[in-house]
Amino acid sequence: MIVVTINAGSSSMRLAAYAIEQRGRLQPLVTRRFARGETPAARALARLLPDARHAAVAAVSHRIVHGGERFTAACRVDARVEAEIRRLGALAPLHHPVALEWLRAARAQWPHASQIAVFDTAFFSTLPEVARNYALPRALTRRYGLRRYGFHGLAHEAMWRHWRTLRPSVRGGGRVISLQLGAGCSVAAIDRGRAVDTSMGYSPLEGLVMATRSGDVDPGLLLHLQRRARLSPARLERLLNAESGLLGVSGASADMRLLLRARKPAARLAVDLYCYRARKYVGSYLAALGGASAILVGGGVGEHAAEVRERILDRFEWAGIVLDRGANRRAVGTEARISRAASATEVWVIPVDESRLLAEQALQAKGAVR
Repeated sequence: MIVVTINAGSSSMRLAAYAIEQRGRLQPLVTRRFARGETPAARALARLLPDARHAAVAAVSHRIVHGGERFTAACRVDARVEAEIRRLGALAPLHHPVALEWLRAARAQWPHASQIAVFDTAFFSTLPEVARNYALPRALTRRYGLRRYGFHGLAHEAMWRHWRTLRPSVRGGGRVISLQLGAGCSVAAIDRGRAVDTSMGYSPLEGLVMATRSGDVDPGLLLHLQRRARLSPARLERLLNAESGLLGVSGASADMRLLLRARKPAARLAVDLYCYRARKYVGSYLAALGGASAILVGGGVGEHAAEVRERILDRFEWAGIVLDRGANRRAVGTEARISRAASATEVWVIPVDESRLLAEQALQAKGAVR
């Protein structure tokens, strides 16, 4: 039997297939990655496996960004689950419409396979109240489910799990700060496997500067824009999700690779803001955790941009973090420790394997494989 994984990101699509061997062990068969919109869903899925193996697909695991209050674990997708995912799409407009398109295509390609939703918010469903709540009137928060949900849970959990294999002697995994830096960006504070805080909140807009998303913005500024610029909710939503971040500040590109090579002041400012915001969050989570055993960095930018990692984590010696600049420069797209031996807090670059975690969680979902 085979489990297929579909991961619709804000800028890329990642597909994978695993053979389910004895005792549920997973053997990777194929992986594909391409820009979102580059290949139609039906065509990409039809070409993923040799024809003879399509009949063996028992489950398809879909990364769903927002699970709201209802979905705190992976589950089979029925009509009610699909309707709720569609409703939650207003809070994740860059992700849910595309995820639903691929869900429909997967159902058509493998009509007898179980379609499984794995939610990015699930890892953060147990955030402590002090990290979960906004300082808004209690009646409103209860009525409308206004709370901090957190996102990129699959990426943060995958990094933390891999850290456990690297340092099994650290009791319970210790206290860890993980940074997922890509088109979307977030930071998580994890204490012995339990998420205690994260930078994203009610939607994937809060927190760090991202490729096209603004991250933290004073809500008073947004009210001012609505009044003075007469921006409708839909226009404001597009501004914050698709026209801000690196793209908005630089006025040129959302691609960190291009911005690092650019000479224009606006491009330099975009990179500066990106790194400075991340640096502030690392400092605040060191305070929240009372120090850290490790800092883990993953994602497309995190795994490949040594300069970005250095600008975020350099000069943290006061907190017991001593970066090895040579090791950091050499770590491009590969697992590596980039802190010195004398560093009290280890710093690791860890390529994020969300696909395997998607497959594992799909198999754990009730009734996933029939």
